[in-house]
Amino acid sequence: MYISKEKKKEIFKNHSKSENDTGSSESQIALFTLRINHLSNHLKINKKDFNTERALVKLVGKRRSLLDYLKDKDIERYRSIIKKLNLRK
Repeated sequence: MYISKEKKKEIFKNHSKSENDTGSSESQIALFTLRINHLSNHLKINKKDFNTERALVKLVGKRRSLLDYLKDKDIERYRSIIKKLNLRK
């Protein structure tokens, strides 16, 4: 798979409270962002891969709902994750 265990550990280490904290909103958003970027690059090459396109749309929706949750719960954590991942311009 395109995401190795080391890469996942690095993501969880950088975007959560600890390496073992894999369920926090920030770590999940960071992981979804990595997967979204990978699928976007795949779709640039394979324009007719509609199953991947559907998976990408579902992932974007999941990330959006997590971001909305984080925005309602703690606006500062929301702003920091947006800034770290460069999601808004």
